[in-house]
Amino acid sequence: MEAIERKSEFYRALIEKNSEYEGIFYVGVKTTGVFCRPTCPARKPKFENCEFYFTAKEALLASFRPCKRCRPLSHPNQVSEVVTRLVEAVEESPEKQWKSYHFKEMSIDESTARRQFKKRFGMTFVEYARSRRMGIAMKQIRSGDPVIEAQLAAGYESGSGFRDAFSRIMGAPPALAEETKILKASWIDTKLGSMLAIADDDALWLLEFVDRRGLEREVEKLRTKTKSAVIPGTNQILQSIEKELQVYFAGKLTEFKTPVHLLGSDFQKSVWEKLREIQYGETQSYFDIAAALEKPTAFRAVALANGANQLAIIIPCHRVIRLNGELGGYGGGISRKQWMLEFEKKNK
Repeated sequence: MEAIERKSEFYRALIEKNSEYEGIFYVGVKTTGVFCRPTCPARKPKFENCEFYFTAKEALLASFRPCKRCRPLSHPNQVSEVVTRLVEAVEESPEKQWKSYHFKEMSIDESTARRQFKKRFGMTFVEYARSRRMGIAMKQIRSGDPVIEAQLAAGYESGSGFRDAFSRIMGAPPALAEETKILKASWIDTKLGSMLAIADDDALWLLEFVDRRGLEREVEKLRTKTKSAVIPGTNQILQSIEKELQVYFAGKLTEFKTPVHLLGSDFQKSVWEKLREIQYGETQSYFDIAAALEKPTAFRAVALANGANQLAIIIPCHRVIRLNGELGGYGGGISRKQWMLEFEKKNK
């Protein structure tokens, strides 16, 4: 409920053009594909068409481009000519992978660009350009384009380069120290599309389809809450879930054994544990889950907890439907949900 209340608060600030919220959030408008400051003079979007972000980088990674009216990357003080020119250059050719000679062609000192972007936006220019490229690629994947097309559109000739770049946006590893917590991230190809898995040496923290909207924020939240760096790699946990997914999609696995971490409130964890009790090939309603928790009026809260699940398939939120038999929502897409339900019933 807290997330919904915060979104409502931000939307009120957007409608009122409340300047007190400048720098607090950015709004991505799904109908136009741009992100704006709270005081943008443009016509206000409907609530359901808004996505809110705490940083410009989050908005970029979610595939939104800067609004030309309110110029969200120029507030609160006018940015330098260097930053302005580079932001415009990225929008002209967002797929470009910037090299040293590109800066020389524009008569811009590369170290100056790096320093000014870091001071202004908390990320270097190269990180900004990469975030824009990856945001566009993620939008294409969400639209149903093959990963290879998104990869090429983002300017990557090889799949490994594209995946490595996707990994880098999650944070470069810090100087290795004994106290540093490291999470490994692996890209897993499945019959229903690519998935991102993140784990430490003990258990799995996240498993999501890479085209799920908001995946970047989920990764960032995981990094923040666990105070970890997420780097590309593998370990026994990631190898385990990859093998189990292969067996699952072959119709020969009904229960996952890979250890998992549950990152959420006590209520969310109680919902997720109930989800894991739903038998393969069966479904339950949100009301059924609420009743099982002895909180029959909390079915809406159950639905929210269901949507907050970060371990797709393993915690089978796809097996939860509406009381009237309709499928309801699913972060990985309704078509995937329907496919898995039919697949599990057939292989039950």
